[in-house]
Amino acid sequence: MEKETIKIIFFGDIVGKPGRYAVRDFLSNNDTFKNYDFIIANVENASHGFGLTEKNYNEFKEYGINCMTCGNHIWDKRDIYNYIDNSDCLIRPINYPKGTKGVGSRIFDLNGFKIGVINVLGRVFMNLVDSQWEMVAEEIKKIKEITPIVILDFHAEATAEKICFGKYCSELGLSAFFGTHTHVQTADESIIDGMAYITDAGFCGASDGVIGMEYSTSLSRFLTGIPERYEVAKGKTTQINAVEVEINISTGKALAVKRIFCSRKNIEEEGKSEKEG
Repeated sequence: MEKETIKIIFFGDIVGKPGRYAVRDFLSNNDTFKNYDFIIANVENASHGFGLTEKNYNEFKEYGINCMTCGNHIWDKRDIYNYIDNSDCLIRPINYPKGTKGVGSRIFDLNGFKIGVINVLGRVFMNLVDSQWEMVAEEIKKIKEITPIVILDFHAEATAEKICFGKYCSELGLSAFFGTHTHVQTADESIIDGMAYITDAGFCGASDGVIGMEYSTSLSRFLTGIPERYEVAKGKTTQINAVEVEINISTGKALAVKRIFCSRKNIEEEGKSEKEG
Protein backbone atom coordinates (compact mmCIF):
# COMPACT_ATOMS: atom_id res chain seq x y z
CA MET A 1 0.00 0.00 0.00
CA GLU A 2 1.38 3.40 -1.01
CA LYS A 3 2.32 5.73 1.82
CA GLU A 4 -0.26 8.49 2.34
CA THR A 5 1.37 10.58 5.07
CA ILE A 6 4.83 11.42 6.35
CA LYS A 7 6.02 12.39 9.80
CA ILE A 8 8.71 15.01 10.24
CA ILE A 9 10.48 16.34 13.32
CA PHE A 10 11.99 19.78 13.71
CA PHE A 11 14.54 20.48 16.48
CA GLY A 12 14.72 23.99 17.90
CA ASP A 13 18.08 25.81 18.02
CA ILE A 14 20.83 23.37 19.05
CA VAL A 15 23.15 25.14 21.52
CA GLY A 16 26.73 23.89 21.91
CA LYS A 17 27.92 20.44 22.91
CA PRO A 18 25.06 19.81 25.39
CA GLY A 19 22.56 20.41 22.60
CA ARG A 20 24.44 18.29 20.07
CA TYR A 21 24.70 15.35 22.45
CA ALA A 22 21.06 15.70 23.52
CA VAL A 23 19.87 15.49 19.90
CA ARG A 24 22.27 12.63 19.14
CA ASP A 25 20.96 10.62 22.08
CA PHE A 26 17.31 11.45 21.36
CA LEU A 27 17.67 10.11 17.83
CA SER A 28 19.73 7.05 18.73
CA ASN A 29 17.87 5.84 21.83
CA ASN A 30 15.35 3.12 20.92
CA ASP A 31 15.85 3.93 17.23
CA THR A 32 13.66 7.01 17.56
CA PHE A 33 14.82 8.29 14.18
CA LYS A 34 12.99 5.41 12.47
CA ASN A 35 9.70 7.06 13.45
CA TYR A 36 10.45 10.03 11.20
CA ASP A 37 10.56 10.32 7.44
CA PHE A 38 12.41 13.65 7.54
CA ILE A 39 14.53 15.27 10.27
CA ILE A 40 15.28 19.01 10.40
CA ALA A 41 17.30 20.98 12.94
CA ASN A 42 18.29 24.60 13.41
CA VAL A 43 22.07 24.47 13.89
CA GLU A 44 23.25 28.08 13.98
CA ASN A 45 24.30 27.87 17.65
CA ALA A 46 25.67 24.34 17.52
CA SER A 47 29.43 25.00 17.70
CA HIS A 48 30.31 26.55 21.08
CA GLY A 49 27.08 28.52 20.93
CA PHE A 50 27.84 30.50 17.79
CA GLY A 51 27.98 29.20 14.23
CA LEU A 52 28.64 25.73 12.84
CA THR A 53 32.00 24.08 12.18
CA GLU A 54 32.40 21.62 9.35
CA LYS A 55 33.22 18.92 11.92
CA ASN A 56 29.88 19.42 13.68
CA TYR A 57 28.05 19.65 10.36
CA ASN A 58 29.36 16.22 9.39
CA GLU A 59 28.44 14.82 12.82
CA PHE A 60 24.84 15.98 12.37
CA LYS A 61 24.67 14.14 9.06
CA GLU A 62 25.88 11.01 10.85
CA TYR A 63 23.11 11.45 13.45
CA GLY A 64 20.57 11.14 10.63
CA ILE A 65 19.58 14.82 10.23
CA ASN A 66 18.35 15.39 6.68
CA CYS A 67 18.19 19.18 6.64
CA MET A 68 19.92 21.91 8.67
CA THR A 69 18.59 25.44 8.90
CA CYS A 70 20.24 28.41 10.58
CA GLY A 71 19.99 32.17 11.13
CA ASN A 72 22.01 35.27 11.91
CA HIS A 73 24.85 33.43 13.70
CA ILE A 74 25.68 31.00 10.89
CA TRP A 75 28.64 33.15 9.79
CA ASP A 76 30.31 33.20 13.23
CA LYS A 77 32.66 30.30 12.47
CA ARG A 78 34.89 31.25 9.56
CA ASP A 79 35.15 27.78 8.07
CA ILE A 80 31.47 28.04 7.05
CA TYR A 81 32.75 29.82 3.94
CA ASN A 82 34.83 26.77 3.03
CA TYR A 83 31.97 24.26 2.90
CA ILE A 84 28.56 25.94 2.68
CA ASP A 85 28.54 25.97 -1.13
CA ASN A 86 29.29 22.24 -1.22
CA SER A 87 26.75 21.28 1.45
CA ASP A 88 23.85 19.15 0.30
CA CYS A 89 21.62 19.69 3.35
CA LEU A 90 22.48 23.08 4.94
CA ILE A 91 20.45 26.15 4.00
CA ARG A 92 20.91 29.74 5.17
CA PRO A 93 18.26 32.50 5.28
CA ILE A 94 16.97 33.21 1.80
CA ASN A 95 16.73 36.97 2.33
CA TYR A 96 20.44 37.65 2.67
CA PRO A 97 21.59 39.86 -0.23
CA LYS A 98 22.11 38.43 -3.70
CA GLY A 99 25.56 36.87 -4.01
CA THR A 100 25.68 35.55 -0.43
CA LYS A 101 27.26 32.11 -0.20
CA GLY A 102 24.98 29.12 0.18
CA VAL A 103 21.30 28.72 -0.74
CA GLY A 104 18.12 29.84 1.01
CA SER A 105 15.93 26.93 -0.01
CA ARG A 106 16.35 23.36 -1.16
CA ILE A 107 14.21 20.49 -2.39
CA PHE A 108 14.93 17.09 -0.86
CA ASP A 109 14.06 13.85 -2.64
CA LEU A 110 13.45 11.05 -0.15
CA ASN A 111 11.92 7.63 -0.74
CA GLY A 112 9.61 8.66 -3.52
CA PHE A 113 8.45 12.03 -2.19
CA LYS A 114 9.92 15.52 -2.31
CA ILE A 115 10.09 18.14 0.46
CA GLY A 116 10.89 21.80 -0.05
CA VAL A 117 12.51 23.70 2.84
CA ILE A 118 12.98 27.46 3.11
CA ASN A 119 15.00 29.36 5.74
CA VAL A 120 14.08 33.00 6.41
CA LEU A 121 15.43 35.75 8.69
CA GLY A 122 13.14 38.24 10.43
CA ARG A 123 13.76 41.99 10.21
CA VAL A 124 12.29 43.34 13.47
CA PHE A 125 15.02 43.87 16.14
CA MET A 126 17.45 41.98 13.89
CA ASN A 127 20.25 42.92 11.49
CA LEU A 128 18.52 44.39 8.46
CA VAL A 129 18.27 41.98 5.54
CA ASP A 130 16.11 42.00 2.41
CA SER A 131 12.33 42.00 2.87
CA GLN A 132 11.01 38.46 3.06
CA TRP A 133 7.36 38.91 2.09
CA GLU A 134 7.28 38.89 -1.72
CA MET A 135 10.50 36.88 -1.91
CA VAL A 136 9.07 33.98 0.11
CA ALA A 137 5.73 34.10 -1.72
CA GLU A 138 7.59 33.61 -5.00
CA GLU A 139 9.76 30.83 -3.54
CA ILE A 140 6.78 28.89 -2.16
CA LYS A 141 5.02 29.17 -5.52
CA LYS A 142 8.13 27.88 -7.31
CA ILE A 143 8.59 24.92 -4.95
CA LYS A 144 4.89 23.97 -5.09
CA GLU A 145 5.25 23.45 -8.84
CA ILE A 146 7.51 20.52 -7.90
CA THR A 147 6.08 19.31 -4.57
CA PRO A 148 3.07 20.22 -2.38
CA ILE A 149 5.16 19.79 0.80
CA VAL A 150 6.89 23.04 1.79
CA ILE A 151 8.41 23.72 5.23
CA LEU A 152 9.77 27.00 6.56
CA ASP A 153 12.05 27.99 9.45
CA PHE A 154 11.47 31.65 10.33
CA HIS A 155 14.39 32.83 12.46
CA ALA A 156 13.07 35.98 14.09
CA GLU A 157 12.98 37.98 17.32
CA ALA A 158 9.53 39.60 17.44
CA THR A 159 6.52 37.46 18.27
CA ALA A 160 4.16 39.71 16.30
CA GLU A 161 6.31 39.40 13.18
CA LYS A 162 6.33 35.62 13.52
CA ILE A 163 2.56 35.36 13.97
CA CYS A 164 1.78 37.73 11.11
CA PHE A 165 4.28 36.12 8.74
CA GLY A 166 2.97 32.69 9.73
CA LYS A 167 -0.61 33.61 8.81
CA TYR A 168 0.66 35.08 5.55
CA CYS A 169 2.48 31.84 4.72
CA SER A 170 -0.59 29.75 5.54
CA GLU A 171 -2.45 31.60 2.78
CA LEU A 172 0.32 30.61 0.35
CA GLY A 173 -0.12 26.88 0.98
CA LEU A 174 2.81 26.23 3.31
CA SER A 175 2.81 22.83 5.06
CA ALA A 176 4.66 23.74 8.27
CA PHE A 177 6.00 26.95 9.83
CA PHE A 178 8.56 26.77 12.66
CA GLY A 179 9.66 29.92 14.46
CA THR A 180 13.20 29.92 15.89
CA HIS A 181 15.79 32.24 17.48
CA THR A 182 14.32 33.16 20.89
CA HIS A 183 15.06 29.69 22.38
CA VAL A 184 11.87 29.62 24.46
CA GLN A 185 9.32 27.07 23.29
CA THR A 186 5.85 28.56 22.90
CA ALA A 187 2.66 26.69 23.74
CA ASP A 188 0.72 27.79 20.66
CA GLU A 189 1.19 24.89 18.27
CA SER A 190 -1.79 24.74 15.93
CA ILE A 191 -2.93 24.01 12.39
CA ILE A 192 -3.86 27.12 10.39
CA ASP A 193 -5.56 26.44 7.05
CA GLY A 194 -3.68 23.15 6.68
CA MET A 195 -0.35 24.56 7.91
CA ALA A 196 1.30 23.37 11.14
CA TYR A 197 2.44 26.39 13.14
CA ILE A 198 4.46 27.26 16.26
CA THR A 199 5.81 30.69 17.16
CA ASP A 200 9.05 29.26 18.55
CA ALA A 201 10.23 25.66 18.62
CA GLY A 202 12.56 26.35 21.58
CA PHE A 203 16.11 25.04 21.95
CA CYS A 204 18.14 21.92 22.64
CA GLY A 205 20.88 22.24 25.25
CA ALA A 206 21.60 22.85 28.92
CA SER A 207 18.46 23.71 30.87
CA ASP A 208 20.16 25.39 33.84
CA GLY A 209 21.55 28.45 32.09
CA VAL A 210 19.88 31.31 30.22
CA ILE A 211 18.58 30.08 26.84
CA GLY A 212 21.53 27.68 26.71
CA MET A 213 24.23 30.09 27.93
CA GLU A 214 25.87 30.38 31.35
CA TYR A 215 23.81 32.29 33.92
CA SER A 216 26.82 34.14 35.38
CA THR A 217 27.90 35.78 32.12
CA SER A 218 24.30 36.60 31.20
CA LEU A 219 23.78 38.22 34.61
CA SER A 220 26.99 40.23 34.31
CA ARG A 221 25.97 41.64 30.94
CA PHE A 222 22.58 42.72 32.27
CA LEU A 223 24.00 44.23 35.47
CA THR A 224 26.86 46.15 33.88
CA GLY A 225 25.83 46.71 30.28
CA ILE A 226 29.40 45.78 29.35
CA PRO A 227 29.81 43.22 26.54
CA GLU A 228 31.17 39.91 27.78
CA ARG A 229 31.68 36.71 25.84
CA TYR A 230 28.85 34.25 26.34
CA GLU A 231 29.81 30.71 27.30
CA VAL A 232 27.66 27.66 26.67
CA ALA A 233 26.00 26.46 29.87
CA LYS A 234 26.89 23.03 31.19
CA GLY A 235 24.40 22.59 34.00
CA LYS A 236 22.86 19.51 35.59
CA THR A 237 20.16 18.87 33.00
CA THR A 238 19.76 19.03 29.24
CA GLN A 239 16.56 19.47 27.29
CA ILE A 240 15.11 18.68 23.89
CA ASN A 241 12.62 21.09 22.33
CA ALA A 242 11.17 19.88 19.06
CA VAL A 243 7.96 19.71 17.03
CA GLU A 244 6.45 16.70 15.25
CA VAL A 245 4.21 17.21 12.23
CA GLU A 246 2.24 14.71 10.16
CA ILE A 247 1.67 15.79 6.55
CA ASN A 248 -0.47 14.39 3.76
CA ILE A 249 1.88 13.61 0.86
CA SER A 250 -0.56 14.34 -1.96
CA THR A 251 -2.01 17.62 -0.61
CA GLY A 252 0.91 18.92 1.46
CA LYS A 253 -1.50 19.79 4.26
CA ALA A 254 -0.61 19.19 7.90
CA LEU A 255 -2.86 16.71 9.68
CA ALA A 256 -1.34 16.87 13.18
CA VAL A 257 1.21 18.86 15.14
CA LYS A 258 2.77 17.91 18.46
CA ARG A 259 5.15 19.90 20.65
CA ILE A 260 7.99 17.94 22.28
CA PHE A 261 9.67 18.91 25.53
CA CYS A 262 11.82 16.44 27.43
CA SER A 263 14.78 16.74 29.77
CA ARG A 264 17.22 14.51 31.57
CA LYS A 265 19.96 14.73 34.15
CA ASN A 266 23.39 14.90 32.61
CA ILE A 267 25.50 11.79 32.62
CA GLU A 268 29.24 11.71 32.11
CA GLU A 269 29.71 13.15 28.63
CA GLU A 270 31.76 11.40 26.03
CA GLY A 271 34.89 13.37 25.28
CA LYS A 272 34.45 15.53 28.37
CA SER A 273 38.08 16.54 28.28
CA GLU A 274 37.88 17.24 24.56
CA LYS A 275 37.91 20.90 23.59
CA GLU A 276 34.48 22.22 22.59
CA GLY A 277 34.10 22.34 18.83
